[in-house]
Amino acid sequence: MLITIGGLQGCAVTIPKEALILTPETLAARQIQTRRYETNDEAEILSACIEHLQDLGFILNESETKLGVIVAYKTRSAVEAGQVVFGVVASLLLKEAVPWDKSQQFRACVVTRPVGENSIIVRVTFQRIVWNDKGGISVLEGLMDPIQYQEFFSKLSKSIFLEAHEL
Repeated sequence: MLITIGGLQGCAVTIPKEALILTPETLAARQIQTRRYETNDEAEILSACIEHLQDLGFILNESETKLGVIVAYKTRSAVEAGQVVFGVVASLLLKEAVPWDKSQQFRACVVTRPVGENSIIVRVTFQRIVWNDKGGISVLEGLMDPIQYQEFFSKLSKSIFLEAHEL
């Protein structure tokens, strides 16, 4: 029995300590992606987030309002003429198909969390996935443009204000 327990203990997966350490980059990203709103009406905040994402062209993909989670996406073409020309020429020279980017999807994930009695924290993250003409993923990245986040929260704040005052 001791041998079995010892063997099972050897199979246990341990999390490296560095995986749980927040880097300065992680903390900076959170500051860009997060805003605090002085209200206790989480449903109103979520509604404003959904409306704002739809105004930006996103389609609601998943929503669990009881948990304060919204996931939305929008799909766009990723075809660039120069990349296609390069792919065709390279394919002819190499006698092997060289893929080029075909479509891309932008994803937005919004998470809300009540803090204290009269505050809601809103965090949004944006990602981009690019598929090539062969169906493979060529780019998978988080978008970290601070201006994009500032604009998102600026318009969201206006939307929350208008909704709160029923305008």
